[in-house]
Amino acid sequence: MRLDFLRPFIKFLPEIAPSSKPVHLKEKLMWTVAALVIFFIMYHVYPIGVNTLLLQGQGAEFLQVVTASKIGSLITSGIGPIILASIFLQLFMGAKIIELDTRDPDQRALFHGTQKLLAILLSFFEAAVYVGIGGIPVFGAVGSGTLPLFGSLVATTLFVILQLAMGSIILLYLDEIVSKYGIGSGISLFIAAGVSLSIVQGTLILLFSSDRGALGKLQTGSATAIPDAIIALLPLGFTALVFFVTVFVEGMKVEIPLSFERARGFMGRFPIKLLYVSNIPVILASALLLNLQVWARFFYEKSIVIGGTDYLPYLINVQNGQFGPRIADGLLYLITPIQLSPLTSSGGYPTYLYELINTPTPMLGIPEWVHAITYVISLTILCVIFGKFWIETTGMGPREVAEQLNKSGMQVPGFRRDPRVVEKVLEKYIPTITILGSIFVGLLASFADLTGALGTGTGILLTVGILHKMYEELSAQHMFDLYPDLRKFMG
Repeated sequence: MRLDFLRPFIKFLPEIAPSSKPVHLKEKLMWTVAALVIFFIMYHVYPIGVNTLLLQGQGAEFLQVVTASKIGSLITSGIGPIILASIFLQLFMGAKIIELDTRDPDQRALFHGTQKLLAILLSFFEAAVYVGIGGIPVFGAVGSGTLPLFGSLVATTLFVILQLAMGSIILLYLDEIVSKYGIGSGISLFIAAGVSLSIVQGTLILLFSSDRGALGKLQTGSATAIPDAIIALLPLGFTALVFFVTVFVEGMKVEIPLSFERARGFMGRFPIKLLYVSNIPVILASALLLNLQVWARFFYEKSIVIGGTDYLPYLINVQNGQFGPRIADGLLYLITPIQLSPLTSSGGYPTYLYELINTPTPMLGIPEWVHAITYVISLTILCVIFGKFWIETTGMGPREVAEQLNKSGMQVPGFRRDPRVVEKVLEKYIPTITILGSIFVGLLASFADLTGALGTGTGILLTVGILHKMYEELSAQHMFDLYPDLRKFMG
């Protein structure tokens, strides 16, 4: 399917014009900081017409991390529409449903225009879904005890949806500004900013919280003051551990020697990182598991009766919790993220570990530690499945990479130039590294979630990768500013 029929709609979309001259480092920093300031302002501003007293944003930490969002604020959907639009188009192109040659400038412009149009449509759709399912309570809703704006519940609902959609659209254009005038991409910048804010806020709570803060425990002067303070800071310690492990693994790679056909004697290397598929597997796997909780709403107070016995609770037992219906028992409960957390436990780590060992589910009596182990294994297996699926559908497999290297005039030294030769070499590394990398991100993310690491394991993985790429771009930009002729040489 060709996308030319969308050109009349795309030409009406506003676009950030690229700079006509090189953007220097100071100017890039200025635009990047300005985008961050706007992001944090929208992060803390709630739409007019939203009943903030009834917000149920808790329990959606993963969703808020990967979409740089805050439930109830102007960026309730965050960069979710942008990410979904990109994933949809990439998958459709990988499956050959959409015919686009991104090497052609005109086709590439059509791709970006289609992605922007789809992201805008998804912004309105996601905003409507959030309000429609009651995730964003509006004034005048049944049971809210408030009157609607403009004297109409429909008008209030539409006004809130418009504000939520405009929040995501503003992020869409901020992403475009950062990509053309700032450092890195806006999507990456907002994710890293959201995770960093979560870590800072969590650290302040661990230090100064009145009931379980480390400083408060030290001021008691009891014999156990120091051990209690250390235990209170364990989430911060696990955060640092996950961060440093991720930084270390980020640099692990296999380099395949290559030579250039047109420049004999000039050698190059093709690096294949251990995190070859980055954090995509754990994002997709966690999103699937998160959706189980969303789907649980459809099973609330339902039953499957066979021979007088209701078998649905043995498969999925849904109970109405503090933040709406959620899976609380059954076989599917074993693969959902654990509800216990050392950060929310009133007694900290000792109480959390006691609950993990001794708390059974209400009907089947499944211990929480069994749930935790099963969750880790299932998340890791899903990461491997999604990792292999991602490289096959996005052109990252051995055959596609070999063809790309062949078109660039590169070959394996000592062999004739043939993509099949390069493919055989890549087949020794890419499938194995994909599995190992997927297992690593699955285990690390689940370990961070079990230990209560601040910012979630997925958030830390994303942030480390983003900061690493930003550092590389800053270094390159600094080099270009010092040696302007180098920029001309590199094109």
